[in-house]
Amino acid sequence: MTKKCNKFEALFTFSDEETLKAHIAECPDCKAEYDKMNRVSDLIQEVKPHYKNNNKFNAVKVACVLFALLVGGTTLEIANMNYNILDEIKYGQQFTAEDLGFQTDDYGLIMVDGE
Repeated sequence: MTKKCNKFEALFTFSDEETLKAHIAECPDCKAEYDKMNRVSDLIQEVKPHYKNNNKFNAVKVACVLFALLVGGTTLEIANMNYNILDEIKYGQQFTAEDLGFQTDDYGLIMVDGE
């Protein structure tokens, strides 16, 4: 029973190309691993153009959604900053605390009993 060579990963990662090719030429285990890696690389290169085209379409979708969120959020924030505008948009008139049935003082502030 022979041991399988496990030098391929270390040579591929840390060695130069000449040393790797010299080892692959004399070791059948590493040659098989190298061939397998080349087949996977070829498959990735074959699929690469389709993946890149799909990413461009997704980027356009993401940009549109972010733009819609930005415009919608800004519009709502501006409307919330001025409650009179919001009341006028929702109800057609501006409400005060007196209109809503709260007791108010001379300045229009809600009165609170301090017991």
